[in-house]
Amino acid sequence: MSVSADPLILVLLGPGGTGKGTVAQRLIEVDNALWLSRSWTTRAPREGEPADAYVFVNHEDFQAHIERDGFLEWAEFLGNLYGTPVPEAPSGHDVLLEIELEGALQVLAKRPDAVVVLLTPPSEAAQVARLRGRGDSEEHLAMRVAKGREELDRGRAIAHHEVVNHEVEQAVGEVLGILNARRQARLRLASQPEE
Repeated sequence: MSVSADPLILVLLGPGGTGKGTVAQRLIEVDNALWLSRSWTTRAPREGEPADAYVFVNHEDFQAHIERDGFLEWAEFLGNLYGTPVPEAPSGHDVLLEIELEGALQVLAKRPDAVVVLLTPPSEAAQVARLRGRGDSEEHLAMRVAKGREELDRGRAIAHHEVVNHEVEQAVGEVLGILNARRQARLRLASQPEE
């Protein structure tokens, strides 16, 4: 039995305010064999948001990329388009995707071997505080929290693992444990003789 030469895909899924971006960035910092695919979006950058948080594009450019079959997944979320380009990770790297629920479903349809980790907030109050801290309006915050409840329920139905983000380093450690266990399983399969 042989293992696919495709990189392992780790999907970090969770509603807004769970700390996905922070956990994803920390994962990249501590794991040299993990490559973060930057999602595209048509939304405007938030105040204080790093310029490389997304590839910010207009609707026309996004639609043109859809027509070229350039996305592994894409979805509309609260009036904006978000998508993950087909990954082109450096050789020897696994791929980290920080995406929403609809995108994760599309990734699993194309890559059923992807590992889905649902990142959850320790409480709804913590989620609200994080959303408020990043500058979301009260109206947008209410929509994100309501949508987040649905995303948690649906995310639990597809996730292979759930990690509660009480604290960034704890969450990163748990996700790394999941990733390393999957890498070891792939190595064991790769070392088995073909029948």
